[in-house]
Amino acid sequence: MRVYALVGSSGTGKSYQSMILAKRISIEYIIDDGLLIKGNKVIGGHSAKREKTRMAAVKRALFMDQTHKNRTISTIREHSPKALLILGTSDKMVNKIVQTLELGEITERFYIRDLVPNEEIEKARKSRTLEGKHIIPVPTFEIKEYFSGYFLNPLKILRKFSRGEAHEIHEKSVVRPTFSYRGKYTISDRVIKDIVFHVASKTIGIDRVIYVDLISFKTGARIKIGLIAVYGNSLKALMELVQEQVKYEAEEMTSINIISVDILIKNIVINE
Repeated sequence: MRVYALVGSSGTGKSYQSMILAKRISIEYIIDDGLLIKGNKVIGGHSAKREKTRMAAVKRALFMDQTHKNRTISTIREHSPKALLILGTSDKMVNKIVQTLELGEITERFYIRDLVPNEEIEKARKSRTLEGKHIIPVPTFEIKEYFSGYFLNPLKILRKFSRGEAHEIHEKSVVRPTFSYRGKYTISDRVIKDIVFHVASKTIGIDRVIYVDLISFKTGARIKIGLIAVYGNSLKALMELVQEQVKYEAEEMTSINIISVDILIKNIVINE
């Protein structure tokens, strides 16, 4: 297996650049901040960005937890990649990861300062310092369950090839980790229920909402809604509409990953 390293200090845009580099030198697997990524999917590991302190995040990124380490080694051996790209803030860090995960020798090292103009590096540093933004090189829909309750947004990168060639779009995700906040924020179940109640109630075809139940998990929340529908509407289409609107607005307003929205129509009324 060929092992490559991309090195750059924190906030210089390594994760942003990793997919472009991986594409250029035909690498499908990336290790970034404790995660093992294949293409645009997380296949193993645990993100350092979910840790509550910077020290815990560093330990997670270095695979110092024995269970985390062993599972990642097992997944790498199971997939047996031909090439692997490791992201790190220093040569010492990538050397430590290679040693911990028993990956052998590093084939080639790349440095962010050689790949990106200084003005882009400074822009990335400013985004990290002032806004606490971190990039994860996978689409948002792939990691929503890992970051339920975090501020998570998609970021699309457009690459334009030479004249006459097609455009290529990569999607990455922007997350503001717990340790980057000044203080903590929490959203009570009551608030989420109120949002769901409001969204469902304003849907055309719904007479009223009887109840909203919420079950919370680490990966998100399951919602159950009891409704009274108005006669004359397609019940299947109506339930799908409520599910879609509740999921979209609840996730947009709270950053909570909505795992499912279950609808129960308790009664049908005729509006005169």
